[in-house]
Amino acid sequence: MKTLPPGQRRVDGFPRFGTHLHRPPPPVPADPVIALSGAVRRRPEVRLAELSQLPRREIVADFHCVAGWTATDLRWEGVRFADFYRLFVEPALEPDTTVTHLAFEGLDEVASVVELRDALADDVLLADQLNGRPLAGDHGAPIRLICPTQYGYMSTKHLCLIEVCSTLPVHRLGAGIIDRLIEGHPRARVWHEERHARIAGRLVRPFYRALIRPIRYLCSKGAQDT
Repeated sequence: MKTLPPGQRRVDGFPRFGTHLHRPPPPVPADPVIALSGAVRRRPEVRLAELSQLPRREIVADFHCVAGWTATDLRWEGVRFADFYRLFVEPALEPDTTVTHLAFEGLDEVASVVELRDALADDVLLADQLNGRPLAGDHGAPIRLICPTQYGYMSTKHLCLIEVCSTLPVHRLGAGIIDRLIEGHPRARVWHEERHARIAGRLVRPFYRALIRPIRYLCSKGAQDT
């Protein structure tokens, strides 16, 4: 049997999960783009159709939710984020800029902050297909970030904006009580159990698992209300 990272349990299927499940997935724009902001000379928008310039890549990887479940052997297809970065981001950088972090934001306004070294890993994708089919709304249509070695909260769905940062973008970090309770680790590596920024992973496991039931309830309620 496959060995899973510490504190993870295998689940059947691949459930929609997250903190915004009381709302339906955002509609897909007619002409989707990924906008760039932050430490760039201009603010270009990359149309998803332009990704055809890049080689396609397919990976089979597990998806690890910080709440403690793992969906195994998912087949993602898209383009390597490292290739996207070199073709579209690097030419737009401000001169002499040292990039340290990238903030990824989705059409649902959920964001993640990823260190550049992690974002440029060979297995990080901008994925537009899952298990041989175009992404559905539940899993990030029209395109999402996939970071297989990090917890799922790093893999931003419905990607529409990348902010290029030369320091940790503090304005992206939530300031409320709930934000602090679920404050993500800056690297979120699953095999190191980096679940939380301030609390050891093994200690925070029960808290995250306790969130599964109310979040699933919000998901089902949101589906009934639409």
